[in-house]
Amino acid sequence: MSAEIVKPPGKEILLSVKNLTKHFSIKGGILGREVGSVKAVQDISFDIYKGETLGLVGESGCGKSTLGRCILRLIEPSSGQILFKGQDITKINPTEMRKLRRNMQIVFQDPYASLNPRMTIEEILGEPLIIHHLAPNKEARKKKIIELLDLVGLRREAIARYPHEFSGGQRQRICIARALAVQPEFLVCDEPVSALDVSIQAQIVNLMQDLQKELKLTYLFIAHDLKVVEHISNRVAVMYLGKIAEVADAEELYAHPKHPYTKALLSAIPLPDPNYKKDRVILQGDVPSPLNPPSGCFFHPRCPVVQDQCRVDIPELNEVSGAGIHEAACHYPSDAPLPTRGNGLMGVSK
Repeated sequence: MSAEIVKPPGKEILLSVKNLTKHFSIKGGILGREVGSVKAVQDISFDIYKGETLGLVGESGCGKSTLGRCILRLIEPSSGQILFKGQDITKINPTEMRKLRRNMQIVFQDPYASLNPRMTIEEILGEPLIIHHLAPNKEARKKKIIELLDLVGLRREAIARYPHEFSGGQRQRICIARALAVQPEFLVCDEPVSALDVSIQAQIVNLMQDLQKELKLTYLFIAHDLKVVEHISNRVAVMYLGKIAEVADAEELYAHPKHPYTKALLSAIPLPDPNYKKDRVILQGDVPSPLNPPSGCFFHPRCPVVQDQCRVDIPELNEVSGAGIHEAACHYPSDAPLPTRGNGLMGVSK
């Protein structure tokens, strides 16, 4: 069982995930019997506070997107609880869940694949309004669609066009407008800028921040770009092989990482100044298979400061700062830098 998370004073919990687990069965043989399981999400617990952005980062395949989809029950979790405004949504039936989806929406990674190419923008944005009975007639629906287009910075003439007539950034704006059509409180943003050009990414991130302030939204922002996550997030959770390795306020985590994996990730962030080079923490080996995760701490086969206890005991997510704002799943959390190929920043001659 994971340790109980300390609630910061004055913050209201909107979503609480408790011991969430998701395993995907692997079947084989003539009879199609289960021969194994992919342990995509392993006993994860965390809270998201109303009005904040929780960034979720980690390597590809660590379970970030699976976690986001489980929270919305687009994928059914294997076990655990998901409490939205105090209600355990893992126990409600599909009809009740459909009603609750008004409050919980998702923005997908690929704006090219998540829009139906045979539907106009009016049809795409009008569909959620029809499903949730949010516009009494066609005239009211069209008025609402134009308001949504204005909200995300698109021209009103877009209403009669098809997705293929838009750029990637414009399509993602349409996806955001579709998610906002039902007036949700909570958005899962599943790598919403990773498929876009770098020049467009900043525009979409700034748009999402403006919308958050204007509409009082709460985000779970899933990404692998650590600089984007640092810019948009209030708190950041680092995920490794289906588990949360570390979670803290964004400023605290980037300045004082405690978990060896977080330190290795942060060392990979490129510096904007080409005259300087930052030493990388080079991890040995590959990420273990979620089919057969290692014993003890999942990170121990690659950890440069591994101890005997790490190979046996599973570390819990515990407070490491004493102030209730920084938790790490590590037996030996430390501010000390990891071994690298050098020391700190090294000047590079032009």
